[in-house]
Amino acid sequence: MTPLVDAYVGLGSNLDDPVDQVCRAYGELNTLPLTERTAASRLYRSRPVGPQDQPDFINAVIHLRTRLSPLALLDQLQALEQRHRRVRQRHWGPRTLDLDLLLYGNETLILPRLQVPHREMAARAFVLLPLAELAPRLQLPDGRRIADLAETLASAGEVEVLPDSGN
Repeated sequence: MTPLVDAYVGLGSNLDDPVDQVCRAYGELNTLPLTERTAASRLYRSRPVGPQDQPDFINAVIHLRTRLSPLALLDQLQALEQRHRRVRQRHWGPRTLDLDLLLYGNETLILPRLQVPHREMAARAFVLLPLAELAPRLQLPDGRRIADLAETLASAGEVEVLPDSGN
């Protein structure tokens, strides 16, 4: 049997009641096969990356323990996006639910469908701040500490924690 692996998933939404979209996804991610959700960050609000003619995003990160392979987990995440009526109309456009596999154990993967660690995560406060909240001692496979990366981006003030959003 495949060993349990710690995986971190970024969540984002800016359509159709984004807070509800992310909160529903928290529960749905706990129902994935061979997977359990062990922790979820608070909710964060951030400006969109890319086109600015769209609403702000609600973001979060969850920690999963899974026996799914990276691609099987990706398939499950994409199926969940589809259940939330995710439509990919334009790059970095608005969406009901975006689920990104940020980290899968200490693996570095570059596959046609998946890159882990997520290629943009080290430059995005809306990923690093909730990830550092969950796992401040966590390191990327290259040895960079998530907390250090988050601290560097936190001072820009691009992300705000939503009040009363503990899970």
